[in-house]
Amino acid sequence: MLESLGSLSGTPWVYVIVSLSIVLDVFVPILPSGVLVIAAATTAAGTSTAVGGVDVASSVHGGAPLAQMFSLVLCAATASVLGDMVAYRLAWRGGDRFDRTIGRSRRLTAAQKRLGTALTRGGGGIVVLARFAPAGRSVVSLGAGVAHRTVREFLPWSALAGLAWAAYSVSLGYFGGHWLGMSWVSPALSVVALFAAGSAAAFLMRRPDRGTAH
Repeated sequence: MLESLGSLSGTPWVYVIVSLSIVLDVFVPILPSGVLVIAAATTAAGTSTAVGGVDVASSVHGGAPLAQMFSLVLCAATASVLGDMVAYRLAWRGGDRFDRTIGRSRRLTAAQKRLGTALTRGGGGIVVLARFAPAGRSVVSLGAGVAHRTVREFLPWSALAGLAWAAYSVSLGYFGGHWLGMSWVSPALSVVALFAAGSAAAFLMRRPDRGTAH
């Protein structure tokens, strides 16, 4: 993967591939959008390998790696919000059908109820947590549409969630690539850190269930 992205590094195609993966990830959560973001950041960071104590990419391109990191964060965050809003609008218009789909799963139904309560009370931080949790983004976006939450309630939290997730993923790839280079160890450790954040987010989202069980 790193070799493929390396050949596209510095071209618009890497942003197109990453954006499409992130947009579609809300409908097909098994797509490795986070892994692609990390790989793209690792590749960009790897081009700034120091030679003779001099940062080649920074001296030649005027700090190009950091500019690429910023562009990648912006691209990933924008694609995340776009995918969220597409899913939200589709669920809003096809509410009955999506409601039946969610109703077949106890987990999705519970998540939908938590979402509605959180947004109503102004605690939309659950939207940010869900962005890191496995399939949480899908549950939140579809649930918000089915529950007919307003754009004013949902969009700001979706934007914050997308930005937080994008910044975290890109940072993992950048620092991993900067410190460990282009070896497989760098993206592997970064992906482990990404999944660790997802597990922690899923744990925090389950805590209200235990609290209400007493």
